[in-house]
Amino acid sequence: MTIGRLLDPNEALRRLESRLGPLHARLRLGIEREHEAQAFGQGLNFLHLENLPLMQALIEIGLRVTGTYWRGRANANKVELRRNTVHLANLPSAFDGFTILHLSDLHADLCGPAMQRVAELAHHLDYDLCVLTGDYRGRTHGDCEPCLEGVAYLREALRGDVYGVLGNHDSIAMVPDLEAFGIRMLLNECVAIRSGPASIYLAGVDDAHFYRADNIEKAATDIPPGYVSVLLSHTPEIYRQAAHAGFDLMLSGHTHGGQICLPGGIPILLEADLPRAFGAGAWRHAGMAGYTSVGAGSSIVPVRFNNRPEITLHQLVRGGL
Repeated sequence: MTIGRLLDPNEALRRLESRLGPLHARLRLGIEREHEAQAFGQGLNFLHLENLPLMQALIEIGLRVTGTYWRGRANANKVELRRNTVHLANLPSAFDGFTILHLSDLHADLCGPAMQRVAELAHHLDYDLCVLTGDYRGRTHGDCEPCLEGVAYLREALRGDVYGVLGNHDSIAMVPDLEAFGIRMLLNECVAIRSGPASIYLAGVDDAHFYRADNIEKAATDIPPGYVSVLLSHTPEIYRQAAHAGFDLMLSGHTHGGQICLPGGIPILLEADLPRAFGAGAWRHAGMAGYTSVGAGSSIVPVRFNNRPEITLHQLVRGGL
């Protein structure tokens, strides 16, 4: 497909108000203006390093002084493909082998070479559906245009239906452009994914980590009982709510797997309120399968140590473990 130019700001606002309703759009944008650069006390955890420019500078200076900065930069561009098999007892036979390409934490404006690698990998993959679990932007405030241009470039390499949710770095104002690229954003909504007469449901929630704009109940309202359902949430921190709402699979990102890790991939810091076992890769809670992507891009400082960035192919398989 060919992606057009970014929307005129007035047209983008008109589409956002049409998409959300004028009141919801004003409320969501107002919340962002008040909190977007807040470093302390907002969201699910108290401290937000991404909103501390001095801390970012100190981390980079420390890495440069120790001579590890450029090695970390090189690591951050070595995006790899990982595969995950998800066993679902009630999966319709028509979806046995159904494959979902999962991209997360692109931070496209900070991670140009990594996005080129993602595009190269995705271009050659065979999959049935693509999902994006948020954090398209590198910074948490300011101009969205550079990241949108990066996402538009990547979208050219993706085919078929693409669905996404917002992350804590993203603005609701990005939604009209993202949808103009052909990415259907799920804002506490769900859609039916069909294969012949059979269906499964895909739901997505707005950012739950920083803006606390998630509403799982609303997202799940139209999912009929007994149907397989998949939840997209930028952060896995709402795993309890998702499991108790009856979702069969939850796909997330946000943690970067720690990004800067000790040997063996042990994260120094996850910046998330959840068990460390849920910070990267596959996990289970109360009968629900989950997967936390370590992300394709990098945040704060574009480096990685003992933690390779990823894109993931999830294959749904009928039957229990």
